[in-house]
Amino acid sequence: MTPQDDSTPDLDQWVRRLAQALQILDLTPDTQELLDLARQVSGAVSPEAGPLTTFCVGYAAALDAAGSRVGKTPEEAVRDAASTAARIADEGAHGGQDSAGWAATGQ
Repeated sequence: MTPQDDSTPDLDQWVRRLAQALQILDLTPDTQELLDLARQVSGAVSPEAGPLTTFCVGYAAALDAAGSRVGKTPEEAVRDAASTAARIADEGAHGGQDSAGWAATGQ
């Protein structure tokens, strides 16, 4: 993780405002974690992959939190999805399970 810069408070305020507008009232994401993930993926895969990854992380986290039987909070779901994305980012766009197919893994 990188230290917060001067723009982070503005981003935190933006995310709160956006979450309220989207009626996601129980979410307080770690913006620095998501920014770090976007930077990592942008460097490892391509610049365009960073924002797309954070979108996919959010979508996966929403599905996970909504379907969780163990009471996973939205923040925990985001952390789990971000951790998965970060773990595979260094393999780049053509590495990992997708090369052989995720279908065989039960994902």
